[in-house]
Amino acid sequence: MQPKDPLPTLYYDGACPVCTREVAMYRRQHGAEQVCWIDASTCSAEQLGDDLTRSAALSRLHLRRADGSLVSGAAAFTTLWQLLPRWAWLGRWLGSAPLLRVLEPGYRLFLRLRRSWRRAP
Repeated sequence: MQPKDPLPTLYYDGACPVCTREVAMYRRQHGAEQVCWIDASTCSAEQLGDDLTRSAALSRLHLRRADGSLVSGAAAFTTLWQLLPRWAWLGRWLGSAPLLRVLEPGYRLFLRLRRSWRRAP
Protein backbone atom coordinates (compact mmCIF):
# COMPACT_ATOMS: atom_id res chain seq x y z
CA MET A 1 0.00 0.00 0.00
CA GLN A 2 1.42 3.40 -1.02
CA PRO A 3 1.37 6.35 1.38
CA LYS A 4 -1.42 8.82 0.73
CA ASP A 5 -0.41 11.93 -1.21
CA PRO A 6 -0.36 15.04 0.95
CA LEU A 7 -3.25 17.44 0.58
CA PRO A 8 -2.68 20.86 -0.95
CA THR A 9 -2.19 23.29 1.93
CA LEU A 10 -3.39 26.89 2.09
CA TYR A 11 -1.53 29.23 4.46
CA TYR A 12 -3.57 32.29 5.40
CA ASP A 13 -3.39 35.11 7.94
CA GLY A 14 -5.94 34.30 10.62
CA ALA A 15 -5.26 37.66 12.30
CA CYS A 16 -6.72 39.46 9.28
CA PRO A 17 -10.53 39.67 9.62
CA VAL A 18 -11.04 40.02 5.85
CA CYS A 19 -8.78 37.04 5.13
CA THR A 20 -10.50 34.95 7.81
CA ARG A 21 -13.96 35.67 6.38
CA GLU A 22 -12.86 34.82 2.86
CA VAL A 23 -11.16 31.58 3.92
CA ALA A 24 -14.28 30.63 5.93
CA MET A 25 -16.33 31.02 2.76
CA TYR A 26 -13.94 28.78 0.80
CA ARG A 27 -13.95 26.20 3.59
CA ARG A 28 -17.74 25.83 3.23
CA GLN A 29 -17.39 24.93 -0.47
CA HIS A 30 -17.66 21.44 -1.89
CA GLY A 31 -14.12 20.07 -2.23
CA ALA A 32 -12.73 22.06 0.71
CA GLU A 33 -12.12 18.82 2.61
CA GLN A 34 -9.39 18.11 0.04
CA VAL A 35 -7.39 21.14 1.24
CA CYS A 36 -5.43 21.51 4.48
CA TRP A 37 -6.13 24.98 5.95
CA ILE A 38 -3.33 26.48 8.07
CA ASP A 39 -3.64 29.73 10.02
CA ALA A 40 -0.11 31.09 9.69
CA SER A 41 -0.63 33.49 12.61
CA THR A 42 -0.96 30.65 15.13
CA CYS A 43 0.48 27.47 13.60
CA SER A 44 3.74 25.81 14.55
CA ALA A 45 6.90 26.42 12.52
CA GLU A 46 6.82 22.75 11.48
CA GLN A 47 3.42 23.26 9.85
CA LEU A 48 4.92 25.96 7.64
CA GLY A 49 7.72 23.76 6.35
CA ASP A 50 11.37 24.53 5.75
CA ASP A 51 10.81 26.85 2.79
CA LEU A 52 8.15 29.17 4.24
CA THR A 53 8.82 31.57 7.09
CA ARG A 54 6.02 32.86 9.31
CA SER A 55 6.77 36.39 8.13
CA ALA A 56 6.41 35.38 4.48
CA ALA A 57 3.27 33.36 5.21
CA LEU A 58 1.67 36.34 6.94
CA SER A 59 2.68 38.79 4.24
CA ARG A 60 0.59 37.17 1.48
CA LEU A 61 -1.48 34.09 0.71
CA HIS A 62 0.51 30.91 0.01
CA LEU A 63 -0.57 27.51 -1.23
CA ARG A 64 1.57 24.40 -1.22
CA ARG A 65 0.48 22.05 -3.99
CA ALA A 66 0.30 18.30 -3.34
CA ASP A 67 3.65 17.96 -5.15
CA GLY A 68 5.26 20.27 -2.55
CA SER A 69 5.70 23.32 -4.78
CA LEU A 70 4.71 26.64 -3.28
CA VAL A 71 2.79 29.46 -4.98
CA SER A 72 1.73 32.79 -3.52
CA GLY A 73 -0.41 35.82 -4.22
CA ALA A 74 -2.76 35.73 -7.19
CA ALA A 75 -1.32 32.34 -8.23
CA ALA A 76 -2.27 30.91 -4.82
CA PHE A 77 -5.85 32.12 -5.25
CA THR A 78 -6.23 30.69 -8.75
CA THR A 79 -4.66 27.40 -7.65
CA LEU A 80 -7.08 27.21 -4.70
CA TRP A 81 -10.02 27.97 -6.97
CA GLN A 82 -9.00 25.13 -9.29
CA LEU A 83 -9.26 22.76 -6.31
CA LEU A 84 -12.85 23.76 -5.50
CA PRO A 85 -15.36 22.46 -8.07
CA ARG A 86 -17.63 25.53 -7.91
CA TRP A 87 -14.66 27.84 -8.53
CA ALA A 88 -12.56 25.62 -10.82
CA TRP A 89 -13.65 27.34 -14.04
CA LEU A 90 -12.53 30.72 -12.68
CA GLY A 91 -9.22 29.31 -11.48
CA ARG A 92 -8.50 27.76 -14.87
CA TRP A 93 -9.46 30.94 -16.71
CA LEU A 94 -7.61 33.43 -14.49
CA GLY A 95 -4.69 31.10 -13.73
CA SER A 96 -3.05 31.58 -17.11
CA ALA A 97 0.26 33.45 -17.09
CA PRO A 98 -1.03 36.55 -18.97
CA LEU A 99 -3.97 37.00 -16.63
CA LEU A 100 -1.88 36.38 -13.51
CA ARG A 101 0.33 39.28 -14.60
CA VAL A 102 -2.80 41.46 -14.51
CA LEU A 103 -4.17 40.05 -11.24
CA GLU A 104 -0.95 40.23 -9.21
CA PRO A 105 -0.74 44.08 -9.11
CA GLY A 106 -4.35 44.16 -7.89
CA TYR A 107 -3.50 41.67 -5.17
CA ARG A 108 -0.50 43.78 -4.12
CA LEU A 109 -2.77 46.81 -3.81
CA PHE A 110 -5.10 44.78 -1.58
CA LEU A 111 -2.09 43.85 0.59
CA ARG A 112 -1.35 47.53 1.23
CA LEU A 113 -4.92 48.13 2.37
CA ARG A 114 -4.94 44.94 4.46
CA ARG A 115 -2.21 46.23 6.79
CA SER A 116 -4.72 48.52 8.48
CA TRP A 117 -7.24 45.69 9.00
CA ARG A 118 -4.85 43.16 10.53
CA ARG A 119 -5.17 42.43 14.27
CA ALA A 120 -2.06 41.76 16.34
CA PRO A 121 -1.75 38.00 17.03
